[in-house]
Amino acid sequence: MSTDTVGSLGRISAWVQPDMRPMRVLALAGLLALLVSLLAVLHGIVVVSGEPTTFYVLVAGTLAAATAFARVLRVTLALSLAAVLLAIGLVLYVGALSDNPQLGALLASNVELLSGKSILEIEASTLWALSVTPTPVFVTWYLGVRGWYTSATAVAGGMLTYFVLTGDAGLPTTLLGVVGAAAALGFGDLDRREHSRGAVEAVAIALAIMVVTPLIVSVVPGSVGFPLGFDPDTSADQSGTIEASLLSADSEFELAGSLELSPKVRFTVTASAQHYWRVDSYNRYTGDGWVRSGEPVAYEDARLPGPPGESTRVRQVFRVESAASVMPAAWRPLAVDGPTDSTQVTSEFGLAPMDTLEPGDRYEVLSAVPSATPRELAGTGTDDPQHIENRYTQLPASTSDRVSERAAAIVGETDNRYSAARRVEQWLEANKEYSLDVARPDSDVADSFLFEMDRGYCTYFATTMAVMLRTQDIPARVAVGYTPGQQVDQNEYVVRGYDSHAWVEVYFPGEGWTKFDPTPAGPRQAAEEDRLADARDNDTDGVDTDRSEDPTPTPTPSGLDSSPTTPTPTTPTPDNDSQDSLENFSDPTPFEDDTDRSGGLPDLPPTDRLVLGLIALVGAAAGIRRSNLADRVYRWGWLRYLPRRDPKTDIEAAYRRLAYVLERRHRPRRTGETVREYVEAVDADPAARELVDRYERTRYGNEVTEAMADEAIDLLARVRRS
Repeated sequence: MSTDTVGSLGRISAWVQPDMRPMRVLALAGLLALLVSLLAVLHGIVVVSGEPTTFYVLVAGTLAAATAFARVLRVTLALSLAAVLLAIGLVLYVGALSDNPQLGALLASNVELLSGKSILEIEASTLWALSVTPTPVFVTWYLGVRGWYTSATAVAGGMLTYFVLTGDAGLPTTLLGVVGAAAALGFGDLDRREHSRGAVEAVAIALAIMVVTPLIVSVVPGSVGFPLGFDPDTSADQSGTIEASLLSADSEFELAGSLELSPKVRFTVTASAQHYWRVDSYNRYTGDGWVRSGEPVAYEDARLPGPPGESTRVRQVFRVESAASVMPAAWRPLAVDGPTDSTQVTSEFGLAPMDTLEPGDRYEVLSAVPSATPRELAGTGTDDPQHIENRYTQLPASTSDRVSERAAAIVGETDNRYSAARRVEQWLEANKEYSLDVARPDSDVADSFLFEMDRGYCTYFATTMAVMLRTQDIPARVAVGYTPGQQVDQNEYVVRGYDSHAWVEVYFPGEGWTKFDPTPAGPRQAAEEDRLADARDNDTDGVDTDRSEDPTPTPTPSGLDSSPTTPTPTTPTPDNDSQDSLENFSDPTPFEDDTDRSGGLPDLPPTDRLVLGLIALVGAAAGIRRSNLADRVYRWGWLRYLPRRDPKTDIEAAYRRLAYVLERRHRPRRTGETVREYVEAVDADPAARELVDRYERTRYGNEVTEAMADEAIDLLARVRRS
């Protein structure tokens, strides 16, 4: 082998071998775990759009580049490159949102994210994630490979903290990041200095503290703000009412498990015809719930166009009967007369009060209700505007093929969108039962309800129908609000909490959005009537008005809205659903919910519990060892209990305990210092001197009796008590 070859191999060995140090490998493994937690959040954002392939390629390429550049690029040059990547990504993102990108808009959006707004609620969230991903991944891994573990952990940890503040990082993901950060810092410190058992124990203790602390905070009653995104008041596994589940979730809601019905009166509505009183809708499906993306605008600045087809004008007056944070109205609202100075319009053209509406408040809404007939809807075709197709046919990449296959089988060979929607609606009504007592599925909700569940309530029916239609490239969304309620006069309706409902809106070119309701009406009405009867029997407050005690419930409409009034054609106006810059309000005061809610530990999978339990156990053991707690407990008992054997052994055992006490109280005995010199030097009390006398007589004079042993033990007790 040539000298040059040997030299090259030596240089390669010198380059690789240091990277194989055990502590370095463990530190990089911890850093990788932190990166995985960070990437899990970004992946969760990207996968909702159904396009994760670009993300995988981007992450792999960034990690490979960081590994290669760690040995050839100086830090300043590498950080400059990362900054350029971030700038390019953000410019592309802002440019995709507007033809006139503004830095102020980007900063304002990030401030809202830090205040708890999910990244899924912003427009083009997938592009945002792809734009942001390369920079923290590159910088973190670049610094880690160079051995700068603290800086690398700060970069990735800071980004993960950002996601915690937005609410996108869940508890298990955040715990993985915390454990990874602790491991990177601890083992990185060990890699930089001599390995010691004490340092390893310190790492174990830190890991345990970081794991246990969030769990303790999450169960403290009355805690202000729950870290790691866990809030027992809004977790899906907490009991509540269907109303709170639908209408108190701001811009997103996750489908819950078993729920209850609230019979309390919310609104009294005066209107020329019965309608669904729509609150808002959601455009982005996440697999376990829905998100409404976009920003809100003040009512004065908003455009409220009517539907593109013919419509009927309907005027409604809403009287608030109990505190409310929503402003329902018949679709589609054109004008509001009421608290307009504190009203917002969302991206889905829902009305939202910025302040809580109090009992006695009133507002009036003029709506243009679409009046297209089934024949007209069947002839609209499928030529959707691009922005409608992009926004309302999105599905997560995790959506199974069997959902699409089942939807295609149900839709069949129909040649029009209306027939397809009606077939899916009727199939769900006929094949699934209505029930509020359901267990929330762990996997995709639509897939689970379609293939694994026999029953559910409105959100399950509406979600499944919307997803099935989207698999057939039919724009659909889930809307929430109230059904008409109880009719108490020719033009008056009493709307209760249990009238809260979810349904589906399907887009028809040239006509706009039309309502479909796949939830079986009969069983739902029966459950509501039973709940109202129970409330009346128990004299529950707030379940009736002066005119509502006569049981004349209004049947829940099915399919298209029917209007007893003569349609008043209006001039079609361009459909302005492309205004995606509107968004929902922040709901400061959810509807009343009398359900007892108490904090509890997060419901983690068994594997997560086992891992976290082992970390806590190892940390506790290391902490006990580190604090000498076991030794202290042993010494406490050792000083107070002296098992009797024979006089000589008993006296020597008493002396050893005396020496321990004197060492703790004064100082250790020095080399060459006799026992008597030692007790004189530390000025021990008389009892200690007498015990030393008994010990010397036993050891050096062979003078030992049972009485001397009794005296030695008594003297030790006196020394200990003093």
